[in-house]
Amino acid sequence: MKREFIAWTKNRDRLEVALLGEWTLRSAGEIEALIQQLPKAENIVVDVSGITDFDSAGILLLSEYVEQARSRGVHIEVINYTDAQQELYKMLQEHMVEKIVPRKQGFFEELGKATVQLVRDTKDFITFLGHLVVSFWYGITHPKTLRYKETVYHIYQSGFNALVIIGMTAFLVGMVIAYQGAVQLAKFGADIFIVDTVGISIVRELGPMITAIVIAGRSGSAYTAEIGAMKITEEIAAMRTMGFDPYNFLVLPRIFALMIALPLLIFFSDIIGILGGMVASKMVVGISFDQFISRLQEVLEVKHYILGMIKGPVFAFIIAAIGCFRGFEVSDNTESIGLQTTASVVNAIFLVIAFDALFSVIYTEFGL
Repeated sequence: MKREFIAWTKNRDRLEVALLGEWTLRSAGEIEALIQQLPKAENIVVDVSGITDFDSAGILLLSEYVEQARSRGVHIEVINYTDAQQELYKMLQEHMVEKIVPRKQGFFEELGKATVQLVRDTKDFITFLGHLVVSFWYGITHPKTLRYKETVYHIYQSGFNALVIIGMTAFLVGMVIAYQGAVQLAKFGADIFIVDTVGISIVRELGPMITAIVIAGRSGSAYTAEIGAMKITEEIAAMRTMGFDPYNFLVLPRIFALMIALPLLIFFSDIIGILGGMVASKMVVGISFDQFISRLQEVLEVKHYILGMIKGPVFAFIIAAIGCFRGFEVSDNTESIGLQTTASVVNAIFLVIAFDALFSVIYTEFGL
């Protein structure tokens, strides 16, 4: 039989609340839920004559309700309380502990915690890379252990399904470069050099980098979420128990798939980006498609495509490795999936940009 602790009636802006039964620690959970359901009013009268038993927990619940109502500007009155109830209420008010405000962390404390976390993540990632190298070598020396079907599946998911967003992004980037470049070059009557700017910048730098950034946000985060969900549901633990290597089953297919798909996506991105620049050049400075293609054949050497394509497998390995690593870092709660997915995207994009800068330095030093 369900016990009754609160009864109320409301008449316009006046709420009459009758407290009933045992207001003790044993029933505090039920009472608190009922208090949350009470309607709001400008005037509240609380009748405590129906309380048959009470302790400090019950009085605290009543006190908290009264204080919250007064903080909202509500006129609230408690009636028909006994001397024992009034005495306990006053005693609790006199000895009430003030709310403890969390201590604000200083700059150096936050810096120290961030540094410790960075060192811990770096150590874990090096360990992850060690396991990955061992699994990679075993897979190369034992080709039959590689999961070709799963690799093809991830190529489809990470490559073919990303064509639309890659194409749209590359087209818009190409248009932006052409628009901005045309405004400056037109001042010097060098409109035709917009073809050089669009072609070389797209295939050498922007095509690979933009494609990698989009894939990091799309596929890298998906890898983290998938592996993280498997860890929470203990599928990875079960896999280890049955003698299966999670790196061989989960990590290698994703890494191989992305290392195959990303260079193809970069090639597609280069073509669509140049197309966007071609359209913008036609609209802004009136360069025809024939003129654009003719000039492009003169200035865009094959080596520029090759130098851009070399970045593809490197970026793919970074994105897939970070995504899988962050998936294994997920702890036993769903909130951790969101945190690790965010960290996966941030880490992957940062490393892609850092390695792109490193490639630029190397190419410049070798005169490429």
